[in-house]
Amino acid sequence: MMTVTNARSFMKRFFSSVAQSRNCLQHLKERSLVQVKGPDASNFLQGLITNDINHLSDRVGSMFAMFLNIRGRILFDTLIYKTEVKDEYWIECDRIASTTLQKHLKMYKVKRQVDITGLDDYEVHVLYSSKFLDTSVTDFKSVIENAGKSDFPESSAGFRSFNSLLIFKDPRVPHMGFRILSKRIDVQSVLNSLVECDDSNSYRKLKFSLGIGEGIEDLLSGSSFPLECNCDYLHGVSFHKGCYIGQELTARTYHTGVIRKRLMPLHFSKVPTALPEGNIVINKSNLGKLRGIEGNVGLALLRVAEALELGSITVGNGEASIVKPFWWPVELPKEKLNVPTPV
Repeated sequence: MMTVTNARSFMKRFFSSVAQSRNCLQHLKERSLVQVKGPDASNFLQGLITNDINHLSDRVGSMFAMFLNIRGRILFDTLIYKTEVKDEYWIECDRIASTTLQKHLKMYKVKRQVDITGLDDYEVHVLYSSKFLDTSVTDFKSVIENAGKSDFPESSAGFRSFNSLLIFKDPRVPHMGFRILSKRIDVQSVLNSLVECDDSNSYRKLKFSLGIGEGIEDLLSGSSFPLECNCDYLHGVSFHKGCYIGQELTARTYHTGVIRKRLMPLHFSKVPTALPEGNIVINKSNLGKLRGIEGNVGLALLRVAEALELGSITVGNGEASIVKPFWWPVELPKEKLNVPTPV
């Protein structure tokens, strides 16, 4: 366990690279925490999640993972945290789905030595840079040239405790910043000795700007497929671990099929005031479905090749541009797209 003095010194160095840009702190009221602990906790979760629980260690304190149903559809998207307590994990999920997640876990508990409880007295905050909030379509060349770079350090060396805060690097994309878990306290006042941060309500816009969905509104429970929601690109699925619920279809799609549809960001030059019926995005053909709009950015499940070839589309009475998210990896040969590089 780090002393408070050592933790303070470490956290100041840790956030030093953030200090030159405006930092946003937001209480994620729509997120909740569930605790799973006990001697069988690791093996228990291993058989339920898409990722490999063994990747969590002292250096890697957080993990993105999904819980699927037997048909390979998403039930819950989660961030899983390893605490300092042996055989204890905290699972962050959509608050609306928290009770259902606990029932799901208890259904598969059987005789395993695990305890499953909701951490109702804890809150989730996010700390992130404002760098990508105002990204417009004209900035894509600069963003692509700086792909992989961030105002945040690349690794949090696991999790660090500071006073009453647990601080984890978001395991999906560095630009998503940090998750801060704590009891109901004034988080900003505690952080003030480490980094300046402003209250914000722009996290949803940040997610959409990056083309990342989160929660049951973005990732429709019971009908969305993990690879269409970029679970593979976001380091949320292991294709080398053993079996888990929903594994067969996910593995078969990855190894033998082309993922033709994926969640992608929309950047609006004209924000729609009237949405298409059923949120269906149509440009001569059905391109996909809109998942949400925040400010001048949106999120949609789109046919990748067709959408990128068009470049710009109409959404209701609005107009939007589409460019492949800069954090996507280079596609496999079977998925390569003959589309021009944005300039």
